[in-house]
Amino acid sequence: MPLADLPPGSRRVVRAGPFTVGVFNLNGRIVAILDLCPHERVPICGGRVDGTTLPSSYGTFDWSRDGEIIACPWHGWEFDLVSGACLVHPGKRLRHFPVRVEDSVIYVQA
Repeated sequence: MPLADLPPGSRRVVRAGPFTVGVFNLNGRIVAILDLCPHERVPICGGRVDGTTLPSSYGTFDWSRDGEIIACPWHGWEFDLVSGACLVHPGKRLRHFPVRVEDSVIYVQA
């Protein structure tokens, strides 16, 4: 896929070999994940992409990681798009695929 078709903050769901994969542009960092929530094995790539609150002092909320956290549209479980880690259940992770960009074209290895 041409890099120009994936501006910062956007995503595309594509086929890569036998897999359906979500490709995300996280402000210049390209990541690709399997379109499958590890919680209930449902499509996740259509979920809300946002940030999260960080641990902070009582009565304050520190917002961070904007555009790097995806929520499963079925059950709301949140995952870090960069690491794949689930924010509420450490044993669950998104499956990542290797990505490379050459000559302004994105390649996903599936």
